[in-house]
Order: sequence, then C-alpha cells, then structure tokens
Amino acid sequence: MKPVAPGTVIYHRYRGYGVITAVNLLTGWISARFGSETRTLDLNLSSDEVQHADGEPILFRRTPPDRMPHARLMAMVRDLHEAGYQRLYLYSWPKPSGLHWRWHLFTGQRKWMERPWREGWYGSGADYNFDPVMGWGDTPGSSAQELASSLAKFDPHGLAQALGRDEDHSRWFASVCEALLPDYTFTLGWDICNGPAPSALPVIAVRRGVPDYAGPDLPWPPGWTRLWTGSTALVKPSARATSLESGTATDRFNEDQ
Repeated sequence: MKPVAPGTVIYHRYRGYGVITAVNLLTGWISARFGSETRTLDLNLSSDEVQHADGEPILFRRTPPDRMPHARLMAMVRDLHEAGYQRLYLYSWPKPSGLHWRWHLFTGQRKWMERPWREGWYGSGADYNFDPVMGWGDTPGSSAQELASSLAKFDPHGLAQALGRDEDHSRWFASVCEALLPDYTFTLGWDICNGPAPSALPVIAVRRGVPDYAGPDLPWPPGWTRLWTGSTALVKPSARATSLESGTATDRFNEDQ
C-alpha cells in the first residue's frame, strides 16, 4: 500500500478529491480538506472508504502499529556504527504509555547531559502520532536502511561529524540492539519521584500486545553512571547487567570529561 501522510491526494465517493492534512495511525483517523472548503473533515480509514487519487483503497492496518519509532532508530544507528559512524548517539526517553516520549540523535563527543541540538535530529510523540515520519524526507514506516539514506541526504554535514571511533559505546549499543530489537526499546529517562534510577537499563515495548520484556538485564551506556550523584545516584549494576558488558569496564572516552 502506498504511504499515507499529510499532503497525500485522496478520493472520497461523496466528497470527491481532497488532500490529507493530518494522520493518526494509532487510531486510524485522518483529517482531510476537500475542494475549496476551509474546514477539514475527519475520516476513519477502517470504514469511510477512502482511496488514493488513482483509486487504490486506503485500508487501515488491523495489526497494532508501532507506537514509537525508537526500534527503527536503534537499527539505523547500529547500521551506521557498522559503517564507521560510531560517534552517532541516540538519547531516548519514551514513556510506557507510548503517548509522551522523545528521541534525540547527536554526534561528536559523547556528553549525555550536554547534547548538541541540530534541527531535524530530534522528535516527540506529539508530532509523530499525527505525522509518523522523522522529518528527513522519509516515508511512514521506512526501514532502518531507508532512514539512514534519508538522513544522509537531509544533513550530510551533520552526519559527517559522526565519523570516528567510539568502540565502547558502539559495542554496548550493538549488544542492546541484539537483546531488544525488533519489539523493544530502551529509555534513558525514569521518574525520579520513585527514587534512584534502576540498576538495569529500563526497557519498554514499541507496540501494543507485546509481552513485558523478560530478557537479561542490560547495562546503562558507558559513562552514564558517572553523571549521577546524591539521591539520584545509580546503584551498582546487577550481576546480570555486568555480564553483558563486553570489553573492559573502563570508559576511556569519558575518562577526562
């Protein structure tokens, strides 16, 4: 089926040709404007017989869609690490509800709390739920390879800054991807009102209907435990989390930071 996104020309048997103005793939509803009408009309893709301009039916997928793009972003970052862009980092803090979350890609030095912000390299559920794209010229549901290609075309200068080696982080990231993809993602955020951060990396599902994560405990990113002191200090990693860390425990990248 062709992608459905704002700007897609559609045909409705009673309204004629129109243009989609908003999409919510979590519920299967779209908003569209027809002819010279100033108001938008809300349509349900499951029952309102909406078609593409060439007559191809638009049918809402019955299986639950991804509530968030973090799993595909993880796969993209892993592929770029393997291609030599190891100074590319994903700061991810989705919420279990799937409604309120963020993602942020950054390059250069691995400074989790002082991340450089680059236009187009971050997003939120508030935007994605109604326009399910990263904003790089990609299409809804693009694969990890397609996302990487779109990002390279969108901001080649920014991606070039990710060239370089960070073996500690890329090794950690590959092990996390191996344990979580394609059904789960990690979150670097937690509710500090509930006390100190957990000893293992928090994990949530990227779509509804997926059972709770039951795999091994995962370690936090290299250098992460040094960021927190006082009441929010991380406890020592559990034995299961430590066992997943490959290589030395020394974080050479952040040693002098």
